[in-house]
Amino acid sequence: MSSNLSDNEKRNILKYIEAGKPLPDKYRFLLFEDKKEVELVWNGKTSEVSNIVLPFQTIEVVDEPRAEDASDTKKQVQPTLRVEQESPFDFDERGRQIAGWTNKLIWGDNKLILSSLKNGVLREEIEREGGLKLIYIDPPFDVGADFSMKVEIGDEELTKKPNVLEELAYRDTWGKGADSFIAMIYERLSLMKDLLADDGSIYVHLGIQVNHYVRLILEEIFGKENLVSEIIWAYGSPSGGRAAGTKLVKIHEYILHFAKNYNNRIENKTYLPYKEEYIKDWFKWTDADGRVYRKRIRGKDADGKPVYEKQYLDESAGEPASTVWRDIKQIYADPRAYKSNQGDYSEILGYPTQKPEKLIERIINASSNEGDLVADFFCGSGTTLAVAEKLGRKWIGSDLGKFSIHTTRKRMINVQRELKKSGTDFRAFEILNLGKYERQHYVGVNMNLREEEKQKQLAKKEADFIELIIKAYKAEAINNFKTFVAKKSGRLVAVGPVNLPASRLFVEEVIKECIDKQITKVDILSFEYEMGLFPKIQEEAKDKGIDLALKHIPREVFDKRAIEKNQVQFHDVSYIEVKPHIKPAGKKMDGKVAIELTDFSVYYNQDIVDNVIASLKKGSDKVLVEQGNIIKITKDKDGIVEQEVLTKKWTDWIDYWAVDFDFESKKEIVRIKDENGKIEEAWTGSYIFENEWQSFRTKKDRSIELKSVAHECEAGRRKIAIKVVDIFGNDTMKVIEVNI
Repeated sequence: MSSNLSDNEKRNILKYIEAGKPLPDKYRFLLFEDKKEVELVWNGKTSEVSNIVLPFQTIEVVDEPRAEDASDTKKQVQPTLRVEQESPFDFDERGRQIAGWTNKLIWGDNKLILSSLKNGVLREEIEREGGLKLIYIDPPFDVGADFSMKVEIGDEELTKKPNVLEELAYRDTWGKGADSFIAMIYERLSLMKDLLADDGSIYVHLGIQVNHYVRLILEEIFGKENLVSEIIWAYGSPSGGRAAGTKLVKIHEYILHFAKNYNNRIENKTYLPYKEEYIKDWFKWTDADGRVYRKRIRGKDADGKPVYEKQYLDESAGEPASTVWRDIKQIYADPRAYKSNQGDYSEILGYPTQKPEKLIERIINASSNEGDLVADFFCGSGTTLAVAEKLGRKWIGSDLGKFSIHTTRKRMINVQRELKKSGTDFRAFEILNLGKYERQHYVGVNMNLREEEKQKQLAKKEADFIELIIKAYKAEAINNFKTFVAKKSGRLVAVGPVNLPASRLFVEEVIKECIDKQITKVDILSFEYEMGLFPKIQEEAKDKGIDLALKHIPREVFDKRAIEKNQVQFHDVSYIEVKPHIKPAGKKMDGKVAIELTDFSVYYNQDIVDNVIASLKKGSDKVLVEQGNIIKITKDKDGIVEQEVLTKKWTDWIDYWAVDFDFESKKEIVRIKDENGKIEEAWTGSYIFENEWQSFRTKKDRSIELKSVAHECEAGRRKIAIKVVDIFGNDTMKVIEVNI
């Protein structure tokens, strides 16, 4: 700190401090002489990053894409390389991977995920695999971006809006414009750097809106000496195209490549196929053997004349890649945008920001080697993970959107199917989420505040949120309970967190208070529920004499007009009906069981018919969801309104379903570090869903099977779990008991 301040300057600085106002920049630079040459400063800048550690809970494991017939089920058939060659994998009697790295797909806020990876027990597992060699991220860089999704219903499309957790994250990212985006990405990039191996690299994909900010952030975190390159992905035609008004046509984005340690980074040379023009312009000579070459000046002779040497064309190498990539086209979310020269239609998943596999393939090949661990913490539709699997890399992926996790799960199963068909090795992957959320994280308390202010903010935010939900649910507020905040029609009401899924811990606290105070009827309201939470938790409550109803809070609770008009409808979690088909076991042979899906009920709401009709322009239409029906509203040129229900049958709601034929064979164990750094293991009381058979819709094939393959089983009683994922990406599970 400078000591060369005048008395007047000192008095002025004290006035600002006493008034609680920020110091003008001129005083900041006077106070702190040792400043960086260039620094990005934003409102609320801090070098502190999250050190929260939450346990990762395993919800599902996918080791085989699916058994195709009964002979495939008792001992799962592994790819050729697994059996014939020495492998890091070990398998149980069912052919399931029980050793070696299991790839990880994690649902949740990536700040909490990164912090828990950095400081928790998974860090040691990552280090054992050689560390994280490569991170690619494509964060949301467009302040005006639309993060809704198109969902197909027959020949129609429904616009699926972001869920409340995604909307809150988007608000936190862009709520204060560039300031909040920079604060968001700064903390996450800091955590990512810490996770990278010493020879690792990070690639950050950006648009023109924030490229300049993020480059300065990366230089501050990684050091500008570790900038490897600024890549321009010129995905559009150099000749341009149509543009709005007088604006220039936008045909490029940026990818910033930084190394953890520039001189120690993994660097594999990237070559592109030779262009005809390149060969024609440079390789003009042919030798006696017919090989083409170019002449390069090696030096000069004694008379000062140039001396040439031959450089032959190496067909196996290609032309060294530059920092401008023009040879990779965009992925278009709408297949109607495709023409013969506009990229690979087969990749399209309908995800708005989906990137082409060729782009990620180039990055992974350039900065990692086979067997290395790579990660994408904004994984979207899972392109990085799919390419990593195909190139023999291990991977970690995460996303806040449940729809994204579901899209990626389907994609990775398809990759497994392709690799299995070709006899190529692949790894199991597991779907995780974070458990045991702390109370402060329920409502987004500013953790940088003093403890007293933190508690005040926590109380105020919780009170405002709960008041809003109670009013929308048309319940009566109550006091003197630990978990209950209202009552309605003889049932007590508990409300889950606003910005995180309701966790098992939260529901268990509700059940404990029910037992302590002899409460038998309870409603729990939440925007999202932890994956795999029900029906197990409801069965546990029922065994203790508690009627526990889990309901989803609709997004309309934030619409005051909808609350005033009593239009907010809370809906139950979805409901599954199945029929087992059993062939009993004989003296010398096992039995068989197949599962038939017979019904699936949903109760969603997205938009309200009356509101849509009132706002719909003449000559237009809109598809919406009300009380579990998808409805198309059409208003003709004369203002006459027609309604058509698009969900003709219950199967229209199903996007994916899967079966675990021996559900309680694998306990869900969480590993947690205690205060002394010792790792403790604890059973959560739940079991991991082992995905043994599945059927799902794709862009190309909209059909879905409703009966599984017959699975060979030993005689006796067993529990079978059935998981259904609807077209919005929400999962529901049912457990049945059968006797073989």
